[in-house]
Amino acid sequence: MLRWIRQQLGFDPPHQSDTRTVYIANRFPQHGHYTPQRFADNRIISSKYTIWNFIPKNLFEQFRRIANFYFLIIFLVQLMIDTPTSPVTSGLPLFFVITVTAIKQGYEDWLRHKADNEVNGAPVFVVRSGSLVQTRSKNIRVGDIVRVAKDETFPADLVLLSSDRAEGTCHITTASLDGETNLKTHYAVPETAVSQSVSRLEALQAVVECQQPEADLYRFVGRITVTQQGEEIVRPLGPENLLLRGARLKNTKEIFGVAVYTGMESKMALNYKCKSQKRSAVEKSMNTFLIIYLGILLFEAILSTILKYAWQAENKWDEPFYNEKTEQERNSSKILKFISDFLAFLVLYNFIIPISLYVTVEMQKFLGSFFIGWDLDLYHEESDQRAQVNTSDLNEELGQVEYVFTDKTGTLTENEMQFQECSINGIKYQEINGKLVPEGMTDDTPDSSAPRLSREEELFLKAVSLCHTVQISYDQTDGPGDPFSHANGFTAQMEYYASSPDEKALVEATKRMGVMFTGSKGETMEIKTFGKSEKYKLLHVLEFDPNRRRMSVILQTPLGEKILFTKGAESAILPYTKSGEIEKTRLHVDEFALKGLRTLVVAYRLFSAEEYKEVEQRIHEARTALQQREERLADVFSFIEKDLELLGATGVEDKLQEKVQETIEALRLAGIKVWVLTGDKHETAVSVSLSCGHFHRTMNILELVQQKSDHECAEQLRRLARRIKDDHVIQHGLVVDGASLSLALREHEKLFMEVCKNCSAVLCCRMAPLQKAKVVRLLKTSPEKPITLAIGDGANDVSMIQEAHVGIGIMGKEGRQAVRNSDYAIARFKFLAKLLLVHGHFYYIRIATLVQYFFYKNVCFITPQFLYQFFCLFSQQTLYDSVYLTLYNICFTSLPILVYSLFEQLVHPHVLQSKPALYRDISKNSLLSFKTFLYWTLLGFCHAFIFFFGSYILMGEDTTLMGNGQILRANRQLMFGNWTFGTLVFTVMVITVTLKLALETHFWTWINHFVTWGSIAFYFIFSLFYGGIIWPFLHTQDMYFVFVQLLSSGSAWFAIIIIIITCLFPDVIKKVFYRHMQPTSTQKSQFIEANAGISCMDSLCCFSEGRSGCSRLAGLLERLMGRCDPRAPRCDLSLSHFCCKHTAYKLEREDAAAGQE
Repeated sequence: MLRWIRQQLGFDPPHQSDTRTVYIANRFPQHGHYTPQRFADNRIISSKYTIWNFIPKNLFEQFRRIANFYFLIIFLVQLMIDTPTSPVTSGLPLFFVITVTAIKQGYEDWLRHKADNEVNGAPVFVVRSGSLVQTRSKNIRVGDIVRVAKDETFPADLVLLSSDRAEGTCHITTASLDGETNLKTHYAVPETAVSQSVSRLEALQAVVECQQPEADLYRFVGRITVTQQGEEIVRPLGPENLLLRGARLKNTKEIFGVAVYTGMESKMALNYKCKSQKRSAVEKSMNTFLIIYLGILLFEAILSTILKYAWQAENKWDEPFYNEKTEQERNSSKILKFISDFLAFLVLYNFIIPISLYVTVEMQKFLGSFFIGWDLDLYHEESDQRAQVNTSDLNEELGQVEYVFTDKTGTLTENEMQFQECSINGIKYQEINGKLVPEGMTDDTPDSSAPRLSREEELFLKAVSLCHTVQISYDQTDGPGDPFSHANGFTAQMEYYASSPDEKALVEATKRMGVMFTGSKGETMEIKTFGKSEKYKLLHVLEFDPNRRRMSVILQTPLGEKILFTKGAESAILPYTKSGEIEKTRLHVDEFALKGLRTLVVAYRLFSAEEYKEVEQRIHEARTALQQREERLADVFSFIEKDLELLGATGVEDKLQEKVQETIEALRLAGIKVWVLTGDKHETAVSVSLSCGHFHRTMNILELVQQKSDHECAEQLRRLARRIKDDHVIQHGLVVDGASLSLALREHEKLFMEVCKNCSAVLCCRMAPLQKAKVVRLLKTSPEKPITLAIGDGANDVSMIQEAHVGIGIMGKEGRQAVRNSDYAIARFKFLAKLLLVHGHFYYIRIATLVQYFFYKNVCFITPQFLYQFFCLFSQQTLYDSVYLTLYNICFTSLPILVYSLFEQLVHPHVLQSKPALYRDISKNSLLSFKTFLYWTLLGFCHAFIFFFGSYILMGEDTTLMGNGQILRANRQLMFGNWTFGTLVFTVMVITVTLKLALETHFWTWINHFVTWGSIAFYFIFSLFYGGIIWPFLHTQDMYFVFVQLLSSGSAWFAIIIIIITCLFPDVIKKVFYRHMQPTSTQKSQFIEANAGISCMDSLCCFSEGRSGCSRLAGLLERLMGRCDPRAPRCDLSLSHFCCKHTAYKLEREDAAAGQE
């Protein structure tokens, strides 16, 4: 009973078998044993929260973050014991951070709810009780028969039952699922294809048995049992019978399908899974620094507690006359008192841990990520595609990349195939004027006459034009359409669609040569050979898979013969051939590959009647199997695709993308090693590597290929290591194939890595998708822990994109799987240079300074509090007012660093792109090294000491400095109080830390000016109002008139100026000294840039006429600081999005400035 209740509540779901049984139209058996199965409803839920669980769930997630949890503990301690500061001081900032984050996450989830409701409420038509009924999408149940009309999306995963075409086919596009825009043909089984009306579907008696839901879009195993006149007919079901939710119906008036997977069990929903969380090197450094500061906090709290008890060992300090202890206090436990004091000091110093750091970093990453999408230099006009950011958590990681792993096809190349040449029966041919001409000969036949082809040539062209899965689309598609009605000639209305660009290029090439594929209808494929029509019956398609690396079709010729045509990689075809010009063809394939062409080998096999009968039986058994179907099909395909007769080979060119060579060279100059990982054969890959500049002609090419055993592989690796050591002056390139790589990774990882790291470029060919990921993981987990980036465009690149620290998808022609699983997406490989060298550089320096500055300003903030305890007998008296404690990180110092972290540029983008070596200055997390961290921390302590002791010396000892026309006694009373001293220290601190950031800023915009000077002005205005008025809602007002009185003293102003100069002047001297004596490459570029007048501080003040006040001030400051040559022409840089109202983040020089270069 208890188990049943748990099942009903969803805590203990019932055991599910490996398969599900779906009764079409939900006609369950009336007799016999039947176990009802529970299926998900058709609601899509992409939201994270509901109205009931939002608050507890969101709070739980936020307090899992260590800083939030730490401040919660501090807040609770303040509530429980008597602490020197109000609980508001830590409670309010915590509440602010939690609230801002909750509002952001709640708004995002509300948008998801809104989108879900639109999808779930969409109208659909289902067959119920013998009629077509309109309902909402969320009401579809497993087993319902659904009608979908042309251009509508499928509301659930449906098994196709029938369409308006007699043969039961339909065309769909899966662009929204995988980005593939080509039309795909799906099929209904013959027994259900005839049920084209609602009445016939209502009478249909059928059961679908299929696997339980899984995320793989391209895998579906099932069978349908149709009962006709008491006889059960079993037909196999595969991916070609399944219409996926989210796909769209094309070129077909309507279809009927039965829902097998609904709602969150549909394949589209199962692919919603979140990718594994990647953490940047900066985030890891930040956590390390937090732990160090936590150690400093504990040290200060323990030291203060010990010193308090050491000091109070004397009775006169332990119990002074003005603060006598109660009897209860005298008798209280010493241990509990010690713990209480320790917690009180912990609360007093807790602001050394910056709570607002996390929220500022999140805002910086989120807002900063828009700049990538706005950058017009990353916009591809031909395809109308902008750069895309899928995760903003890794922006700064773009500035730390040490290894780039790239795919070849579609990433370095265009993935636009063009037929170049072929080999038939051992003779090489070229295409000249649309005719097949042997190499070395010219086309001398008249244009109008049909060329004479030998039997081998004609059979080769027929094999290429029939062995494919190409579809044809016509402009006129309103009616059911007959593909053969257009077969009288190839017109502009006909267009080939193929899932592979190679297939499309080959079919178009055979069409030009006179053997034209004119379409397929049901099981019939038609070609026209020089105007003569021939119809072939398509018996079976043996689909391509990465393991076999070939695809085949079995056809019945017009003469009734059964023939197999197959094509694939030479390594997948030649070992299975028994006749033909094998050696000549192998030689020609190698020659094609050396030219950089993609090669395919074509072969055929004729079946006798007995052989085909056995083939037919084996295929049927394998396709109808519910268990281990893939393994059985692989065995059957291997049985069929043997004893082949070789026809020839094709060579297709895939052109390099624009500026690939320049991009690879720029990455190399930036200190980034480029590895090319491809599935192509050895010779093709090497040829393309040489042509794209990955390998240089002067480079010594080392090879680790065709290794047969572990011992042989180890010996070759040792030989290569010795060769590299002997020729250490020469640059080396390494070529590895997939089989040798498997051996190297099995036993000799260390030796293999040693060879690879000493090579300037590495090329891995014949790689399987998982091998690509293994190579990335090998580098990623090596002792040096380098930052890796993987870039690719196809589904076979997804594993390495997810494995690398940063994954980049190319919006290419192989679908959108890579883009969907990437962290960033760009349209062309050439954009990678700017993404890393410019955006990566900017993001890294911005966030590195942000993190260091946050710790610096908090050390400045809390150290005077610690020093003050030495002067107040460790009584836990706070130096600052609680309002100042609360607002320091939230209001007074938050905006300048946020704006800095969004707009800072050490050098102009053009300089960063023209000098890739500047990327090396920030490599290996140099700006967040322990040395830099120590410098900022010590600087914070030094400034804090100057704030405290400078104020103490200047204001506390010499009363003559206080003269402002008032009676000295009254003056002392007003000026020497605790709050006055604390306010003076706080004022100096706010101004100094703000000006310190101003000194760090190289790229000034009007926004920087506004928030920098505005923050200081806001502090003064706020303090005047806060201390100048008696607020009725405050139970104490210690600060009343303190700030006004402080500012009325000239000596206070003198002290403020002296202390600020004392803090910042050494910093300025250090900067000047290092810039002139030991300048970095970046600083040298800044000097050249300043002399050239490229980057003025007024760069963002782009007004149509004249110069703004901000720009005049900026120019003056530039000249004073030596950053801008007054004689240089004014350079008008514009951040279009902020100043000129264009949604583009692109810094452009005006024509006048460009002319000066």
